[in-house]
Amino acid sequence: MSLLLARIARTLTTHWIRGLVGALVVLIALIGVSAAAGPAADDFSTPGTESQKALDLFTAHQKELAGAEATAVFYATKGRITDPENQAVVRAALDKVKALPLEKTVSDPFGEGARISEDGKLASADIRYTIDQADIKPENGRPLIEALDKDDGKNGVEISARGTMIDIGSEQELPVGELVGIGIAIILLWVLFRSKVAMLVTLLGALIGVIMGQMLLAALSKPLGLPSFAAFIATMLGLGAGIDYALLIVGRYREQVARGDSPRDAAAKSAATSGASVVAAGLIVMLAIAGLLVIGIPFIGKLGVGAAIAVGGVVLSALTVLMALIGAFKKWLTPKDPKMVEPSRAFERWGERITARPWLSIAGGVLIMLIFAFPVTQLRLGQPDDGNQPEGKLQRVAYDRLTAAFGAGSNGPFIIAVDTAGGAQAVQADLDKLQQAVAGTRGVGQAAPATPSQDGEMATIFAIPTSAPQDVATSELLDRLRDETIPQATQGTALADKVFVGGAVPTFEDLSDKVASRLPIFILTVIGLSVLLLIMAFRSLWIPLVSAAFNLLSVLAAYGVVVAVFQMGIGAGLVGSDSDVPIVSFIPVMLFAILFGLSMDYNVFLLSRVHEAYNEGDGPRESVIHGMARIGKVILFAGLIMAAVFLAFVTQPDVIGKMMGLGLGLAILIDVLFVRLVIAPAVVTLLGDKAWWLPGWLDRILPNVSLEGHLVEGLDKELTQEHDVPPPTNGHGGGTPERETTGTRD
Repeated sequence: MSLLLARIARTLTTHWIRGLVGALVVLIALIGVSAAAGPAADDFSTPGTESQKALDLFTAHQKELAGAEATAVFYATKGRITDPENQAVVRAALDKVKALPLEKTVSDPFGEGARISEDGKLASADIRYTIDQADIKPENGRPLIEALDKDDGKNGVEISARGTMIDIGSEQELPVGELVGIGIAIILLWVLFRSKVAMLVTLLGALIGVIMGQMLLAALSKPLGLPSFAAFIATMLGLGAGIDYALLIVGRYREQVARGDSPRDAAAKSAATSGASVVAAGLIVMLAIAGLLVIGIPFIGKLGVGAAIAVGGVVLSALTVLMALIGAFKKWLTPKDPKMVEPSRAFERWGERITARPWLSIAGGVLIMLIFAFPVTQLRLGQPDDGNQPEGKLQRVAYDRLTAAFGAGSNGPFIIAVDTAGGAQAVQADLDKLQQAVAGTRGVGQAAPATPSQDGEMATIFAIPTSAPQDVATSELLDRLRDETIPQATQGTALADKVFVGGAVPTFEDLSDKVASRLPIFILTVIGLSVLLLIMAFRSLWIPLVSAAFNLLSVLAAYGVVVAVFQMGIGAGLVGSDSDVPIVSFIPVMLFAILFGLSMDYNVFLLSRVHEAYNEGDGPRESVIHGMARIGKVILFAGLIMAAVFLAFVTQPDVIGKMMGLGLGLAILIDVLFVRLVIAPAVVTLLGDKAWWLPGWLDRILPNVSLEGHLVEGLDKELTQEHDVPPPTNGHGGGTPERETTGTRD
């Protein structure tokens, strides 16, 4: 692989104009294909769950209960909502809604079954679409928002709204997170390189990779059925990983040029070494994220596929477009002062301290990680409700108004589907008994009488909890209904095993349960594939196993941080969130997949330089010290950049974006500062020569993936033959002169 990457790099840096033109052509083609493909429909199904069975009944017999929905809330700022002038404002707004495209039903807030608050100040109307939630596009919801978001109370009525149609149709926010992250990355790249051109090439190479990944994602969204949220994850991950990969390659290129290599040879060696590390690291990230497919939930699995595509895009860009950019700017990429790219004395001294007392370093690092991870014991999965939206936002106003008028549970009713195949009238007595049992259940505020569908094949009971959708009490109520109330009320009747509790809250509860049940298989799959790839890359058994163990610790620390902030409220105000917010069910698996992969990135970057020094003749401790001196600063800045990119997404108004940004950002910082720069060097030192040991039988059956490309015999032969220079040897089968093994830097 190293030889192939070296040849590609030499070709692209020599013929950089053709390379950039080719990249432009590919980008234009991707833009055209993505525009023609169109967006895919989101698939939120959770196969085999009770809420899915309820949804299937709705889809077959009462489509408006399975489709997108919204609730319009009208609050009288003057008088009562039933006053003639206020009614006129309400009806005018609903007339606009009824005139909008898409088939829908709109309830009459003043007719039969009207929902008017006891004080007469508020009325609400349910808007239910026959279009499936998976088929909603932002352009479907925006007209509804415009129809309901016009009156701020000046005409006597304040209008607000919430629901899936409102959420998806909300106006797109400016990409504040992306811009902040890029701004911080620019500053850090300048501090690292002290070169505007190096900073520009690194950033440009990464951004082109992100764009390529996004276009590839858009082109494949419809054929693969990728969810719309995949673009958000892909942008976050692509920016962080793309900058890191470009940074590693550009940094190695400048190092090789400063050593006296020609630009073409320096590019070849940087591709063969750092480029090979990027390929290995990128593959691990892609495998880890694509491993979400084993969860068995289409939405989560396809999120993983989308994120893997984005990472593939930035890896491909780093090996091709970035090399062409290096060729274009090679005159300005050479460091003015070679000392700028020499091994870091500070990290050399740090390596000496860490390796001098390895057990103490490991104990201290693990203790800090365990402190961060401790809150994970309080982890509670669920779905944050609109009470977490920013104050003043359309959905938050509607949530607060409904809560004040009808109780918090009115924002998340349970929709109980009853299969009455053969006719609802034949089982009316059983339906009445069921409704009474549900209404009398502790935690149920009210339960409406069973309403049969037009074809009589099913009936629906709306039950409103007394607690908010995200409260623990609501989850307990769901279990109570499913495990006690409904089985007891239907035992011995025609409705036995034909009653299913559905709705938004039960759907997310079922999603959480299914994720939890599949989590062990997912974790074993990701760890197994990652360890196997690392064994092939480093020809080591102990290094991959130890790396996997400490990566798990990094993931637990990330979970702990998210729980501490959002559930326990520690620093929640700093990120614009309330406390006691449940963790979105798919966040833990997404964090695990992404963090496990990205942690392996830094693991590969560090260990490849340590292994390189070891192969050059250093002893176990000296190789760690020299490896740290060569790559420690790069890993630190790469981690700071990626953390900044992720943490910038905390500015997102959506609490899910905040959870992802904070969890990923702080976890990367924790991993880099305590695992990569403290624990890992100490562990490698303790392992000694065994760190690079692999059983002979395993060595023979596994393919060899070299990450130290400049030690590959064929590479230096190719480079030296072009210049008619005999290839240097050092007794290790490579072409790099043997370093002094004095325990200090080169």
